[in-house]
Amino acid sequence: MEKGILIVDDVSFMRMMIKDILTKNGFHVIGEAENGVKAVEKYSELNPDLVIMDITMPEMDGIQAVREIKKIDPNANIIMCSAMGQQAMVIEAIQAGAKDFVVKPFQHDRVIEAVKKALS
Repeated sequence: MEKGILIVDDVSFMRMMIKDILTKNGFHVIGEAENGVKAVEKYSELNPDLVIMDITMPEMDGIQAVREIKKIDPNANIIMCSAMGQQAMVIEAIQAGAKDFVVKPFQHDRVIEAVKKALS
């Protein structure tokens, strides 16, 4: 069965870009969310195999959303992405339960590598 991926980013262009990279590489995007609050709702609703989540978003940031999703599903697979390659945020995201971290602007191979690793 195809693995379903949920994309979370407050910028629609970024969601479109990630979706494009994933679908061209044979991955199945089952949903999108524009902030952490919606991400948690969509996670409960869709039960994706993987979440690709931005850190900086309105209403609820990615790190808080990771914590909320981990309460729902301790085994949730989450990859964080952010333009800010700030060490503290990377560490905080991993401590919150993220499996990996991808820096924007995206290198297509790095995104695919992170997705394959998280889903294996």
